[in-house]
Amino acid sequence: MIDGRIRQLPMRLSNQIAAGEVVERPASVVKELLENSIDAGATHIDISIEAGGTRTIRIRDDGIGIASDDLPLAVTRHATSKIETVDDLRAVSTLGFRGEALASIASVSHLVLTSHSAADPSGAWTVTSAGPGMTPEIRPASHPIGTTVQVSDLFYNTPARRKFLRTERTEYQRIDEVVRTVSLSHPTISLSLGHNGKLTREYRSNTTSEDEQRRVGSVFGSAFVDSSLYFCEQRDGLQLSGWIGLPTYSRSQGDQQYFYVNRRVIRDKLIGHAVRQAYSDVLFHGRFPVFALFLEIDPTMVDVNVHPTKHEVRFRDSRSVHDFVFRTIHRVLADERPASRVDTAPAAEGAVPRQADFRMPAAAGSYPSGRSGVHGIGTRPGTYSAGAGQSERYAELISRAMSESEHDVPPLGYALAQLHGIYILAQNAHGLIVVDMHAAHERITYERLKQAADAEGLRTQPLLVPLSLSVSEAEADVVEEFNQALTQFGFDIARVSEESLIVREIPSMLSRGSAEQLVRDVISDMAEFGSTTRVAEARDEILSTMACHGSVRANRRLTVPEMNALLRDMEETERSGQCNHGRPTWFELGVAELDSMFLRGQ
Repeated sequence: MIDGRIRQLPMRLSNQIAAGEVVERPASVVKELLENSIDAGATHIDISIEAGGTRTIRIRDDGIGIASDDLPLAVTRHATSKIETVDDLRAVSTLGFRGEALASIASVSHLVLTSHSAADPSGAWTVTSAGPGMTPEIRPASHPIGTTVQVSDLFYNTPARRKFLRTERTEYQRIDEVVRTVSLSHPTISLSLGHNGKLTREYRSNTTSEDEQRRVGSVFGSAFVDSSLYFCEQRDGLQLSGWIGLPTYSRSQGDQQYFYVNRRVIRDKLIGHAVRQAYSDVLFHGRFPVFALFLEIDPTMVDVNVHPTKHEVRFRDSRSVHDFVFRTIHRVLADERPASRVDTAPAAEGAVPRQADFRMPAAAGSYPSGRSGVHGIGTRPGTYSAGAGQSERYAELISRAMSESEHDVPPLGYALAQLHGIYILAQNAHGLIVVDMHAAHERITYERLKQAADAEGLRTQPLLVPLSLSVSEAEADVVEEFNQALTQFGFDIARVSEESLIVREIPSMLSRGSAEQLVRDVISDMAEFGSTTRVAEARDEILSTMACHGSVRANRRLTVPEMNALLRDMEETERSGQCNHGRPTWFELGVAELDSMFLRGQ
């Protein structure tokens, strides 16, 4: 019976409570030990587990090792080689630093630590964890330079925790994900993973860009490498690099999204919001982008000591980080145009046509929006041929496309025909291009409307009757803090009391909607992320609708020159690979893929 008196907890119970913060399951142990090996400068790390990690976890590295005198301290709480002062804690540059991982793991398992430090003339030594208040047993051992940690019978003394573990297969998959995550953030380290005596994963260190692509492919799949964009951007002391999937390469869930801060994997709502906003104009509804992003930032500008497992961080200037991530990815996606990087290798059996990653610039063209001068009357339903006066030009274009060198043919080639009044068929230097003409024209029109709106500037409209809003005190504080930014977005909002606002002016293009809901959403975004894209999104939604209604419709027959003009405009337009709703606008079938379909050469 608890009598309400305050007592000092026994050391073992304290360690087990600490273990509950950092050791949730076998994958947590692997993560902590891997981080220690990386901090020790290891170039090779071997992980061997049994029974999903519940029976045995053994991790060996070739790092700097631990001196024999320090081995007993290594399994003691609040003992670390990575920080000494408060200033060190404010600028953490290592993955591990709390100095509790080994002690916490040892309190819920049988732990044996063996290490050999190159600076220790006495050689290798082994320490076995002992009970509370007992001196750890240390004895000589045989071991190369580096460290091996063996964890056996995890949670043997905390059965309540053990019964919450999942099946052996599930626990192994979680460990596999940890190793995969580390392999992305530290490409120069060789990693191997074995389960129940069988080698299951091997990531070799990278020395060339081809090696790096191979490792990325081993994590995401080789298709991702062919459907992703690599970039590296620096600004104001921040650097963002990595791979982002093309909008056409997306998933039904966000299970392939990796974000690292100073090579530490984290989960962050602010970053997730920035990436979603960057893809908002090109991603199909309900789909999730695939990416591996690496943010490098001054360690003093980020607090990594906000969560026991270090999965979360706190940025000292979250608004600038959010803005940097959003603008960088938004620009990279916008710059993606039809270009010349096309895989001409023979397609695998059952290969699916993909959208090529073009980048070659091309001359602009134009095409009429009316129906005058339209040719291409069908000879039979669904099949169209060149109209009167077009035959010679048609033959000339085909001959030109076939005779010109690869560097002379535009990325999307030359139009050959129109199919079912919906698709444009074109030939480029590599094969067949199929374009959804309405989707493509919709994106072109949409981008031009946005450019015109940006050139015109943001217009505001005073409300005939000012809008009074009751808000929380925290929301009113946000309005005062970000008042200048709100003015730039076209709002005139003033605080009239502790929990009351008055809205006098809003963006004119959005005046027909619910002003109150818009203002509340904007304030909510500013409070959580320090910025908002609500105004731009609402404006773009209106422009997207206008573009949809103003684009060529299905069954509109185009002449060959009109089709070519559309292709040239696609090559110059930002985000032309997707329509306003995120659907693809075109794809390519290479000659090799066509040959494979018809079994040519087999």
